[in-house]
Amino acid sequence: MEIIRLEVDQDLLRSLTEAARSNHSTLEQECVKRLKQNGRRSFYLQALVPELRADDQQRRAAH
Repeated sequence: MEIIRLEVDQDLLRSLTEAARSNHSTLEQECVKRLKQNGRRSFYLQALVPELRADDQQRRAAH
């Protein structure tokens, strides 16, 4: 499993936490669910993924 770290604002974190609580799931499960549901339609996520991959490749190359 790969680890992805995301920075989110407090409003989004609060929303995700409340959704996880009401769905009886963990915060991680809620994030994964939303990524699966919206990932293909979200232009932001489509742009973010290549950036995350490039950052990860640079980090690995530096170590």
